[in-house]
Amino acid sequence: MLSPVRPVGFWEAFRFWLRLGVINFGGPTGQIAIMHEELVERRRWIGEERFLHALNYCMLLPGPEAQQLATYIGWLLHRTAGGLVAGILFVLPAALLMLILSWLYAVHGSVAWVAAIFGGLRAGVIAIVAAALLRLGSRTLRTPALAAVAAAAFLALAVFDLPFPAVVLGSGAIGFLAGRWRLESFAGGAPVHEEAVPTAPVREGTSPTLPGALTALVVGLAAWWGPLALIAAWRGSRDVLTQEALFFSKMAMVSFGGAYAVLAYVGQAVVEQFGWLAPGEMLDGLGLAETTPGPLILVTEFVGFLAAFRNPGGLHPVAAGSLGALVTVWATFAPSFLWIFLGAPFVERLRAYRRLTAALGAITAAVVGVMLNLLLWFALHTLFRATTAVMLFGRPLTLPDPAAFDPVAAVVAAAAFGALWRLRWGIVPVVLGSAAAGWLVWAVR
Repeated sequence: MLSPVRPVGFWEAFRFWLRLGVINFGGPTGQIAIMHEELVERRRWIGEERFLHALNYCMLLPGPEAQQLATYIGWLLHRTAGGLVAGILFVLPAALLMLILSWLYAVHGSVAWVAAIFGGLRAGVIAIVAAALLRLGSRTLRTPALAAVAAAAFLALAVFDLPFPAVVLGSGAIGFLAGRWRLESFAGGAPVHEEAVPTAPVREGTSPTLPGALTALVVGLAAWWGPLALIAAWRGSRDVLTQEALFFSKMAMVSFGGAYAVLAYVGQAVVEQFGWLAPGEMLDGLGLAETTPGPLILVTEFVGFLAAFRNPGGLHPVAAGSLGALVTVWATFAPSFLWIFLGAPFVERLRAYRRLTAALGAITAAVVGVMLNLLLWFALHTLFRATTAVMLFGRPLTLPDPAAFDPVAAVVAAAAFGALWRLRWGIVPVVLGSAAAGWLVWAVR
């Protein structure tokens, strides 16, 4: 029997969000897994049903869903201040690290040592995600119908390469329609009755109001566009900083489906349309984003730094690059706070409409399939140094190359999983142990 959810002090939560910003490796799948492990399983700050309800909403939003989920939970616990702290600290440590790495790349042209040192972390993230997937799946896929939705979502992404938003929305529509006749079959991921564990000790005032919504909209838009408008007025419409502000703000509004879904669009634009980066450099930036904490979409900070560093417009190149990184991060993440502070009160109100339970249960089941797809993708590119492609149903399917198997990464992943699943280690020891293993391998070689 899980222990009840307990009240959380603001500064206790602050310390956790700061630590999370340092250890949130593994992209959205790993980050959601870490939050579920820490907030639901270990700390009991929020109940399972509330966590999944927030996750379902964030999966439908443009932008980095894991950062938005942290913002949502921070808002639940400590209202606006909590949401700001959680969302900012989720990104800030990684953004500072990416700024340093972008500078090193721009000056020295290579940061291969980063991939070597963080190689062990990638293997550790596989274990973190796998353990979280087992826990979430065992609690979510309570009926054959939900298991079928999860399997269909996995196949839709892994085999047929359907768009992520279509998979999530389609799952919700199936659950909603089926729930009108057999509600219980699609309610396993979001129980019809109140969850056995009490809900999170949410602060007063989370109910939606028209003045509150208008305030969130006006303040959110001003916070998003105000600093970017000042940059544009200072530098002019042709300056690279203004171009970055406009382009990445546009990207933030259409980036459904996470970082991978939008990287092709960003990569093509920054290489072919703007000429800011060479084709191979976009891959270098993605490699840095994958091996450092924080959202994968922070690859945009790498782009912003290099673009402004190489087109300083009268500024010192490092100063221009730093401003470019700041502008890009602001344009990428500021909208996320608007979506949460404006929409979360209304989403919380939907918890009372039990007819939507089936739709939410189906979406949660689809999330399990999505996590499985991302876990296999991550494992494929971590445990194998090369892959091959075969045609299936007229589409290329990526498969591992057995000759390129990395036994060291497999051993680190297996040991990390054993530490989590059998020995019940916390996330931090596993992350540190995986990093130490990667450093040892690098030092020996």
